[in-house]
Amino acid sequence: MSKILIGGLDGSLRNFGVARMELDINTDELSVTGLYLPQTDVEKNKQVRASSATYMRGKYLHEEVTKALDGASVVFAEIPYGGKSYDAVLGFGIVIGIYASLQIPLIEVSQSETKKAAVGTRTASKEEMIAWAFETYPTAPWLTTKRGGVLVPTKANEHLADACAVVHAGIKTPAFRQAKAILAAGSKLAA
Repeated sequence: MSKILIGGLDGSLRNFGVARMELDINTDELSVTGLYLPQTDVEKNKQVRASSATYMRGKYLHEEVTKALDGASVVFAEIPYGGKSYDAVLGFGIVIGIYASLQIPLIEVSQSETKKAAVGTRTASKEEMIAWAFETYPTAPWLTTKRGGVLVPTKANEHLADACAVVHAGIKTPAFRQAKAILAAGSKLAA
């Protein structure tokens, strides 16, 4: 067992980026095995209670994220904080609830760790993060649209790029390095 399936999460109530990646625990080589972007929007039907619509959005996201992470050994995520509006804080609460309900070990990384692991600077822009992800994983199933007969990436890739970068930050954490050492030792014993 030299390869394990891991996940990276860039959670939000509207666009929840999930990266399924394979990690070779001997070489630290990563490859993307899937990218998922469950999306929700505010319910426009006035006959549905706002609280019911919010609940349905959270339930849908939980189901989709759980499905996308099936078989993963560990997941990495940025935990949201600091919302300046009711809607932002509500979304953060739902995302944190989804993270907390996962039946997979979760290792937290910070936004600055994520940007530094990907681009090398803590102040990377969205565009820089997307460019890094496309360059690092050119064959990944990025979201594209046709413009002038040419396939071009969509802006929604921001969430998928961030999910990939979260994994890059996560595998550098002391908690994961320790777990990886245990896995590597176990695979030597089994051999």
